[in-house]
Amino acid sequence: MSRNFDTVSGLFYLDVVTHEEKSAWILGIAAVVSYAVYLVLVLGRAGGRALAEVPYVGTLLWTVGASIVATIVLSILVAVVSKDGAKDQRDREIGRFGEYIGHSFVVIGAVAALLLAMAEAPHFWIANAVYLAFTLSAILGSVARIFAYRRGFPAW
Repeated sequence: MSRNFDTVSGLFYLDVVTHEEKSAWILGIAAVVSYAVYLVLVLGRAGGRALAEVPYVGTLLWTVGASIVATIVLSILVAVVSKDGAKDQRDREIGRFGEYIGHSFVVIGAVAALLLAMAEAPHFWIANAVYLAFTLSAILGSVARIFAYRRGFPAW
């Protein structure tokens, strides 16, 4: 049996996946889904006009809020159903590793937003640069944590 199949098939055995890995999956999927919904709604409203003129604030707030609520609710449900123990040192190290990866994209997004503000870009582009940075941070931080659980934590 190939190693790739074992990695993917492990998703179907949720009782052997740690709570922290389940949380990484929840956060990553929620980030992808909420950003996809946001893009579909905003691009659907464009209707031939410039994107900077599309009303986006309400949609952005609702998709971010829904993502946060979904992540919290799903994490609570997984914690109630999950039978794994408390966090150990490996979980803390993997969590820190994922956070380091994710935070780098927050910094990149902040720099991009700063540059857009200095260039006096419309608020739409600044807000979307920040939202994209937060989304990439959540996705890539989650992917880093999942890979660390699946492939082993890199030794420094």
